[in-house]
Amino acid sequence: MARQEGLESLAVVTIPHPIGGVEPERLDDMLAAAVDRVAEALLTAPAAAAAGEHHLRVHDAPGDVLGFLSFAEEHRFSDGLPLVPPTAELVDRAVAASGRDGDELVGVVTPANRGATVRAVAANAVMAGCPPALLPVVLAAVRAALEPRFNLQALTTTTHPVTPLVIVHGPVVDELGFNPAANTFGQGNRANAGVGRALRLVLQNIGEARPGETDRATHGGPTKYAYCIAENAAASPWPTFHDDRGGGSRGSRGAVTVVGGEGPHNVNDHGSTSAAGILRNVAGTMATLGCNNVYLRGQMLLVLSPEHAEVVARDGHDRRTVQQDLAARARVDVRGISPGNLERFRATAPHVFGDVPADGLVPMVDHPEDVLLLVAGGPGKHSVVVPTFGPTVAVTADVDAVQ
Repeated sequence: MARQEGLESLAVVTIPHPIGGVEPERLDDMLAAAVDRVAEALLTAPAAAAAGEHHLRVHDAPGDVLGFLSFAEEHRFSDGLPLVPPTAELVDRAVAASGRDGDELVGVVTPANRGATVRAVAANAVMAGCPPALLPVVLAAVRAALEPRFNLQALTTTTHPVTPLVIVHGPVVDELGFNPAANTFGQGNRANAGVGRALRLVLQNIGEARPGETDRATHGGPTKYAYCIAENAAASPWPTFHDDRGGGSRGSRGAVTVVGGEGPHNVNDHGSTSAAGILRNVAGTMATLGCNNVYLRGQMLLVLSPEHAEVVARDGHDRRTVQQDLAARARVDVRGISPGNLERFRATAPHVFGDVPADGLVPMVDHPEDVLLLVAGGPGKHSVVVPTFGPTVAVTADVDAVQ
């Protein structure tokens, strides 16, 4: 954080976890213990920052796989899985496939506030196993994640197990072979895995969102390796998510939408034969006390399977009425909230918890449009709810045509 603000020699005094849920008297003791360390830091000459230590550099790395893996671990480029050595030839091919200048600045990646050039993004995409044709999709995902309203700084430094979920939609899904059907959240597809992993490597290697340091996730999750799905437009009974998000407005090949999401929460419903039954089950999955949306509000993502979507549409629902139904149904019982949390929730979301009675119900979302609705996946009576970090907004960016 000090480096991010241009204060690399700033002395830092840390008050360690836990802080939340700690008795006030203990907090007083923790603060008192920090006073001497603060005084010492103020009275000690700062160490000189190493010149150029944190600038992007081109490395002379081994070209063989095993040698490069050791090199990547030593230099902290690795996510723990095998990597493709990003040779100059492979990176140049990826840059050429993007139709952009390799030195073009895509944006500044938090928390390190380092500039991400097309070439730097390409190097991480190559390491992730992306073929050159996928780089325009990776670049779109990076651009979307860097939009201020996405709140990437908070998403990459929180203790919450959240990460950018990349949703690919539009013609590019079929063009580049993304998997929108069975196991779309899972393994087995190079495009899904490569794009999701490339974005994570960009956040780690350019933005320095590293576990246990700036990435403070308490547990993290497997989604932090790669988190990318695609819309199953052919199976949607409604106008597509791509149409709803306004993707392709500049004549692009498609678009990506990034959502600051937790891992997928399964909705198992093999018994309902009506929209009311399915949506009731979805609402029950949305209404969980442990997710941020209870008190930090924001958006939630619903990924309906084609079979569930077909039943819901058959009973007369469109996208808007599904959103309205779930905004009304997805509620938590205040009696299930601990007194300490309820006090915190009232301070954080007074418009929701301020006047609620002791036996009241509170909604999970403030507005129907806060429920994002997508059809994806394959056969089966399962759907997925993705709670979000809360203070984040889904952002859509076009996948540019190759120039």
